[in-house]
Amino acid sequence: MEVSGGDGESTVIGGCFWRWFCSVFVVILWLNLDRGRLGKSSKAFNVFGTIAQSYQNVSLGSSLTTSDVTTFWPSPSGEFAFVFQRIGNGSGFLLAIWFNKITEKTIVWSANRNSLAPDGSKVQLSTNGRLVLTDPNGREMWARPKAIAELAYGAVLDNGNFVLAASSSATAWQSFNEPTDTIVPGQVLNLDNSLVSSFSDTNSSIGRFKFILQTDGNLVIFNQSGYIFLQAKNGTLLNSIFSNGENSGTQSMYHRAILEYDGVFRHYVYSKTSSGMQMEWSTLYYVPENICLAITQDIGGGACVFNSLCSVVNRRPRCDFPLGYMLNDPNDKLGSCRRNFSEQDCNRESREVEAFNFQEMNNTNWPDSDYESYGGFLRIGANKLFE
Repeated sequence: MEVSGGDGESTVIGGCFWRWFCSVFVVILWLNLDRGRLGKSSKAFNVFGTIAQSYQNVSLGSSLTTSDVTTFWPSPSGEFAFVFQRIGNGSGFLLAIWFNKITEKTIVWSANRNSLAPDGSKVQLSTNGRLVLTDPNGREMWARPKAIAELAYGAVLDNGNFVLAASSSATAWQSFNEPTDTIVPGQVLNLDNSLVSSFSDTNSSIGRFKFILQTDGNLVIFNQSGYIFLQAKNGTLLNSIFSNGENSGTQSMYHRAILEYDGVFRHYVYSKTSSGMQMEWSTLYYVPENICLAITQDIGGGACVFNSLCSVVNRRPRCDFPLGYMLNDPNDKLGSCRRNFSEQDCNRESREVEAFNFQEMNNTNWPDSDYESYGGFLRIGANKLFE
């Protein structure tokens, strides 16, 4: 049940787990490295034969360190780069891929979101066939592939994918197969992939929301025209998630779609040239339109977890708490809250009625998440109950 106010907005208490996506489809772009070993700067073609990706090889033994963040492994066009990014004002670093030609240096993939690398860490494409992130003491923090492989080189593609090529010219590993919270044009999500939101807009560690596919074999595709759609395993187009109605293709715009920390899946675009446009990320589409109402199940905390009030303000969910409650963690604005008053004790002899009161909350609902449900009793008027 939705209760709307005069401004068309509504507030929801409680809620549950995020299940608003039914299925997804995508155009699968497989890297075909079987057309011969790539040279210093070569091209490989996907199975559709229409979109070629240039490679700029990262040779075995190459490394990056946090002590020099100005050094990175770029794609041939320079639009993407494999880098260390310092997080906030602290000493932790993300090993990441970002948009390299824009001021914001927006991240599209990271390796160590739950365990930031301390200053003095290093990533190396080792001669024994692994891409390895180590801390200043040489302790391994992250590595791909997990088993030792006969690698020939690594490469950052112009679509933001980082690939490790085996000596047989096959793909030993690619970042597109292990997405974090973002997909970019040319990327496909299948049953083995998922997107997991960050904890907050300033904390990149794993958050509360997860984008997964059903087991029907459908795929999610983000094509080079900026369209995101669902495709059945037999190739049939099922549905369009984002249609790119503004016709902002990848030639003139950077595109990314991200499951953000608030649980909303948003498609952003950024102009590659000024041309009178603001040089910043702008929202093209987003789903669900109202996540407060989209998450409704029998149990659980909803978009704002337990005891919180969820509302949509300026197209973004906001989590507040009822009168007499406070956030458990002041730094987690989407987190749960706790009471800020003494618990009522029905066993005490003294009357406590004066210490409690009912607070009217307009335009508020608690859909499918009542604390208790009673049945088989005689209904009487509410005024009789409180006499």
